[in-house]
Amino acid sequence: MKFIYCCVFLFTVCFMPQKKKRVIFFGDSITQQGVEPGGYITRIDSMCKLENRSSEFEFIGSGVGGNKVYDLYLRLDDDVLAKNPDIVAIYIGVNDVWHKASFGTGTDPDKFEKFYTAILKKLKEKSIRVILCTPAVIGERTDFSNQQDGDMNRYSGIIRSIAQKNNLPLVDLRQKFLEYNKQYNTENKESGVLTRDRVHLNEKGNQLVADEMWRVIKSL
Repeated sequence: MKFIYCCVFLFTVCFMPQKKKRVIFFGDSITQQGVEPGGYITRIDSMCKLENRSSEFEFIGSGVGGNKVYDLYLRLDDDVLAKNPDIVAIYIGVNDVWHKASFGTGTDPDKFEKFYTAILKKLKEKSIRVILCTPAVIGERTDFSNQQDGDMNRYSGIIRSIAQKNNLPLVDLRQKFLEYNKQYNTENKESGVLTRDRVHLNEKGNQLVADEMWRVIKSL
């Protein structure tokens, strides 16, 4: 009888449907556009299917235009935790820098780090795995003549430090975009290489982000 029970158990384990890992991409308008045709989240889903791994992952975009890090903190419970994700990719920082110049708002570096750390604490309490992403660009010139380059480097440094302190995987889009532009933006253009408007991604930009994120997601 025990043998029969063991066989039934093994059969059930081997053939029961595999629970998909739910991945939520948490961010601003770049992520909001990521679920559109050609967007980076849509591309990740396509690459996942091409590698015959669609039974392993479910991808959800949670991007809201204009969001800064404290906006993410405020909607974390409803837009992320309530959906019971296994993995959350945080892609924020552009508006925290950009809005300083465009609207006279933004987020000071110390507050940026505190809100970011508070988000991580809540995710950690739920045993959710987290991927951190640095903000890519506000302007694609490679000679650091873009207006917000100094702050972009500083805030990216904060995220790198948080990732290192917490032993979390990092998608360093700031570095990857710079490397790509140094190779292909030979005219030192402000946009049109990886972005449409200095910030939001074009086809190549979406593919670069998709490649980098998918590489980390499937390694977890």
